[in-house]
Amino acid sequence: MRVADLMTADVVTVGADTPLKDVAAMLASRGISGAPVVDDEGRLLGVVSEADILAKERRPAGQSRFAQFLGYPEPTDTKALARTAGEAMTSPAVTIGADRRVDAVAALMLDRGINRLPVVDRDGKLVGIVTRADLVRAFVLADAEIEREIRDEVLLHELWLDPTQFEVTVEHGEVTISGEIHHDEEADLMQRRIRLVPGVVSVQVLETAR
Repeated sequence: MRVADLMTADVVTVGADTPLKDVAAMLASRGISGAPVVDDEGRLLGVVSEADILAKERRPAGQSRFAQFLGYPEPTDTKALARTAGEAMTSPAVTIGADRRVDAVAALMLDRGINRLPVVDRDGKLVGIVTRADLVRAFVLADAEIEREIRDEVLLHELWLDPTQFEVTVEHGEVTISGEIHHDEEADLMQRRIRLVPGVVSVQVLETAR
């Protein structure tokens, strides 16, 4: 399964010059936690999120409310002084391509601690967005769909094996596969790759030939 199969193509975006107040109102009204910032040609410039807006509400480190009341110097942090989406956004944004596998998205989100990834084409233009919620929905993939992906994507297109030479059964995400497996390395590779199919809970490889 690829990013293109999961992503939302109709993405809510803002321009770099969108007032930050308008960005906050849009996020609140739509119930989303962030939005891509794009230029007039649809190229991704960055992402503005709730965290970027919260920087406006955080008082400077070491400065008490009383100190602020007395008129101590304003903060110099760029985000705290931001007035527009372009000034508040996080840039460059972490992105991914529409042809990447779902396991690559999951790894990137977990490694970077992010909840959403803008999807861009080779020219840097925004084509969609994928979220952690999308990955969770992918995990609910039906057993028949899991089997189809194992046969068509893993065995045939990635491992270059004839799917008709293998028996694949999937029950509640638990996979059992048997067939002509000629060495331990092949069995190990097959098991590790099948584990990455969305919805797979466990994998058992039964070797029937040496």
